[in-house]
Amino acid sequence: MGLLAAVLVMGLIAVPSPAQKDEPAKPRKIELDDLDKLVGVSDPQIAPDGKSIAVIVARANVEKDRFDHELVLVDIATSKQRVLTFDRPSVGQPRWSPDGDFLAFIADAGSAKEDKAQVFVMPMNGGDARRITHATQGVQQFAWSPDGKQIAYATEDEAEKKKDKHDDAFEVGDNDYLATEAPIPTHIWLVNADSGKVRRLTSGTWSLPTVPPPGSPASPLSWSPDGKSIVFVRQAKPHFGNSDQSVVQMVNIADGAIRTLTKRSALESYPTFSPDGEQLIYWYPREDDPNNVNEVVLAPASGGEGKSLTRKLDRNIQRSLWMPDSKSVLVGGHDGTRVALWQQPLDGEAKRLDLGKVSPSWLYWVDCHVGRKGGIAFTGSEPRRPTELYYMASPMDTPKRLTDFNKDAAALDLANVESISWKGPDDFAEDGVVTFPPGFSAKKKYPLVLVIHGGPTSASAETFSALNQVIASHGYIVFSPNYRGSDNRGNAYQRAIFNDAGAGPGRDVMAGIDELKKRGYVDADRIAVTGWSYGGYMTTWLIGNYNIWKTAIAGAAVTDKNDQYNLADYNVTERFSVGGSPWAGSYDKAYREQSPITYAAKIKTPTLIMATTGDSRVPITQSYRLYHALKDNGVTTKFIAYPVSGHFPGDPVRMKDLSKRWVEWLDQYLR
Repeated sequence: MGLLAAVLVMGLIAVPSPAQKDEPAKPRKIELDDLDKLVGVSDPQIAPDGKSIAVIVARANVEKDRFDHELVLVDIATSKQRVLTFDRPSVGQPRWSPDGDFLAFIADAGSAKEDKAQVFVMPMNGGDARRITHATQGVQQFAWSPDGKQIAYATEDEAEKKKDKHDDAFEVGDNDYLATEAPIPTHIWLVNADSGKVRRLTSGTWSLPTVPPPGSPASPLSWSPDGKSIVFVRQAKPHFGNSDQSVVQMVNIADGAIRTLTKRSALESYPTFSPDGEQLIYWYPREDDPNNVNEVVLAPASGGEGKSLTRKLDRNIQRSLWMPDSKSVLVGGHDGTRVALWQQPLDGEAKRLDLGKVSPSWLYWVDCHVGRKGGIAFTGSEPRRPTELYYMASPMDTPKRLTDFNKDAAALDLANVESISWKGPDDFAEDGVVTFPPGFSAKKKYPLVLVIHGGPTSASAETFSALNQVIASHGYIVFSPNYRGSDNRGNAYQRAIFNDAGAGPGRDVMAGIDELKKRGYVDADRIAVTGWSYGGYMTTWLIGNYNIWKTAIAGAAVTDKNDQYNLADYNVTERFSVGGSPWAGSYDKAYREQSPITYAAKIKTPTLIMATTGDSRVPITQSYRLYHALKDNGVTTKFIAYPVSGHFPGDPVRMKDLSKRWVEWLDQYLR
């Protein structure tokens, strides 16, 4: 074979024909480096005049290993953009003043001596943003008063000063095992928007709730339209393990007097005044049980438990916003393999909005906003288009995409995504999402990679998934199954995971795999199972109870429910998943039987374990248990730990490294 012939066979060069010269270049597949170029878009806020939207835009700064945020103003009519903030990488929570003359936001104070988040107010007719809070512990959230003269904000109390600097012992409560001090209550303060004069509004050993990620933002402060009161959520103690002990209360602005809305003592959250001030909506689990779907409850502002608005809708609601006429509420949550929005009248059935192929962004909170004129803004994605900003002039309108931040990613040769359904065990109708490799042919057989969602009160949806796209680009079919406990198919399906954390969901996943096998394009000898958090739980459960796997990846895996009860941030609320404490009654048996580590001796699958050392949601102790169980039994394993806090690495460098290790481990066993 001559040199030129050899080069052509190896594909190192190609000689185009005259016709090929004018053809556009074929888009390339997505690569790991493309992850650094993805742009985040979040927290849209429609201006009071309805003409523009303020939104947070985030980009990876690889050199400084952080995400830099900007506050951007997008014109609804023309889609033109204006960047409003510079050199404020932590900017967030844009909120318009009622008259639209000012835009407030939260950002770090910006000095080496003071790095806490504070409230800044920017005049929209020009000029620099002015800092108006000086909260020693920083500001967590804030809300304008209806007349625009005051801002209510939430901040943690200052710790009691001790005479001896070495006196750092603290009393342990229902806190996580990484705590180094007792949690401190968070309370409401008021600041004059002009003078900056502050006044404390609430106090006590109780606290406003705080929610560490991943999770929805803490219950927002909501002013009554007459400006005389604020409705909020009171948590009995500041420990996150006591987060279930939450009730809706109302504080009088004039004298700080507080009254309770209902007679309940737990599980109330996210109250909001109606625009006319006559009523409230708040969240409450169906029939007082947190295993059930979250419902939106309508109650009179004068008090009373009220009635469920969304019982008939039968979905787990993760956002609720009043429409301007006070006659209906925009609600959002998972529905099948989509994230949906519905207009829920105060009387009558909910109507699902037509969003086309777009699903609003979801992270235990649907990212949307309703304007004064009834317009709806949301961030969202399509399976082959990353997150952008969308707008609907009314619930009857269709979404208009206003931005194109991720056009380069959308132009790549991305994998096709489709929803599949199957009849699961116990007569459940089930579904999931399949991502096919570029150039997929149903006549071929491909390795199958499961990427199982966490939660478990979550769902896999037809949205853009960077990890799934990268995995598919390596020639694999990616399957993201939903299983009992997922929140996309109603109350019966969601609560079916109660006291059945692994066995039932495991059967659901296996039934989904069987459905894919029937279609003829799955190589049954090359199947991998992977997941993070509860997806890690499902991974370790499946490799301990089924022997079909070529390899596995267990990220931040729950392997021991006892560790979750004793050490995690939500600790004692783990009792809701089983029915009681492992230290009381006979519940200890259920904890053991539903812990994947119980079945670790049966695992034969080569497994990559990954976790962060500072994870309070799923303590790394459980990954150590799994590592030693596999290693001591001669199973091929590798354990990678990231020395950072949080449930998942939050910086771009480690995030990409994690994805790289994920794909390389799969390639090692599937190619």
